[in-house]
Amino acid sequence: QVQLVESGGGLVQPGGSLRLSCAASGSIFSINTMAWYRQAPGKERESVATITTGGSTNYADSVKGRFTISRDNANNTVYLQMNSLKAEDTDVYYCFARVQERSWGPTYQYWGQGTQVTVSS
Repeated sequence: QVQLVESGGGLVQPGGSLRLSCAASGSIFSINTMAWYRQAPGKERESVATITTGGSTNYADSVKGRFTISRDNANNTVYLQMNSLKAEDTDVYYCFARVQERSWGPTYQYWGQGTQVTVSS
């Protein structure tokens, strides 16, 4: 079993910055894709940013140029640096990881518990 623990959410004014962190622990051989998603009440969860083991990244159009995803493979941690925050970035942000628990066998998807980001004056 694998646990993803997020931190760094909170209240920030428009134009401000926040940095989210997500640390994975448990039965981990390797982690493939890591990502951040967000979800507003009554809406589907949407991808914000993804990063592969090799560092290739992909971003939602709405956050390009403002958000940066990065990861520390040695510590199984992924980060999301969010700059120039807007009111429409207000959501619950979820960490995602695709984990290989053994040197052989399938990968499994894990989610964090979510952290609230509120952008408001």
